[in-house]
Order: sequence, then C-alpha cells, then structure tokens
Amino acid sequence: MVTLGATASGLWAATAKLRATPKSKTPVKAVPTKRVNPKLVQNLRSTTWRWEALIGLRLSHSAAPLSSERALGFWQARAKRVRRIAERPPHRNAWLCIHRFEGSWGDPGDPYWGGLQMNRSFMRSYATRDLLRRGWANRWTPLEQMWVAERAHRSGRGFFPWPNTAHYCNLI
Repeated sequence: MVTLGATASGLWAATAKLRATPKSKTPVKAVPTKRVNPKLVQNLRSTTWRWEALIGLRLSHSAAPLSSERALGFWQARAKRVRRIAERPPHRNAWLCIHRFEGSWGDPGDPYWGGLQMNRSFMRSYATRDLLRRGWANRWTPLEQMWVAERAHRSGRGFFPWPNTAHYCNLI
C-alpha cells in the first residue's frame, strides 16, 4: 500500500512540473498583406461612379476600407464591368449614323457642339454635372456624347432632336 501512495505522489509531482512549465507555442506566421494606396482606390471609385451616373446605373458601394486589398479588388472589378457596359450604348449604330451627318466629335461651333450637335439646353437637360463642369459636348469623349443622347432617347424624346439626320438613317 505504501508503494502505491508513493507512486501516486510521484505522478502528482511530475504532472505539477508539467503544469508549471509554460507551453511553447509555435509562432504563428503573419500573412503578408499588400499595401494598398487609398488614392488609387478613390480614383477607381470616382471613375466607376462617374460612368454609373452617366449610364444611369445605381452607384456601387463597398463597406471595405479604401486601404484594404478587398476594396481594391472590388473597385477594380466594378470599374472594369461598368466600362464594358459603357463601351456598348444600346443605340450605338444609330448614334454613329447621326454623327456621320452632323459634325466632328470635337466640333466647337456655336450654337451646336460635338459630334451629335447638342445645343445648350439639351446638354443642361441630359448631361450629368460632371460633364457640364468640363464644358460643352466638344470636350467630351464620343462615348460620353452617345450616352447623353441615350439619356434623351430613354426619356421619351427618341431620335426626334435630330429630325433630318434621323430620317436619313431611317430611325424615324
């Protein structure tokens, strides 16, 4: 009986030593994170918002902080998608036909500007504030001019702001 007690107390002492020594943890390796420039993400976001507003899409939002890789990936993908949509206006061939009979994309002539010959009231009605800050239609890209014309078309005006050229193109 004595030997059993001595063995039990010896086990207790050995486990007490094990409990007293701190467990050695293997160091957890930190996953290296790529540093993201928040200005780049802001630029992607503002470009995306500008095209979304022009096209007539709802503005995208991301909850991720601008300095995170997640935000960078989101805004890069969204900017690429919106740009792909913007490159294909619904009535693109019609706008190009009207442009053939109107003027050059950079036509600065008063009272009509740009390749679709937009006047001031037309531009004020259908262009976004961002475009108007840059000046009249002769300073916009051809895609921007087509999307402004598309906004007029969607509002119910159709191709009637260009009666002669739309007739030449068999649009009305």
